[in-house]
Amino acid sequence: MLLRRLFSRARPMRHFALIDGEGVCRALRQMQEHPSQADWVEVREPSISWLGSPLPASARITPVVTHAPAARPLAA
Repeated sequence: MLLRRLFSRARPMRHFALIDGEGVCRALRQMQEHPSQADWVEVREPSISWLGSPLPASARITPVVTHAPAARPLAA
């Protein structure tokens, strides 16, 4: 167990912002995985100035698509 911990890479910390229904940032959090609540969005770098203000659109990290959408047949 100790050897596994010594030689495994630690997952990097990620930054998240809690956004309310009006788009206002209510909290900031740093974790290795996405929080379980739905209102958290991943951001590039957190800024304390966002608290109580609308989150800048440039702050959000665009989610990575892990699979391609299903191909649709073309109409003839």
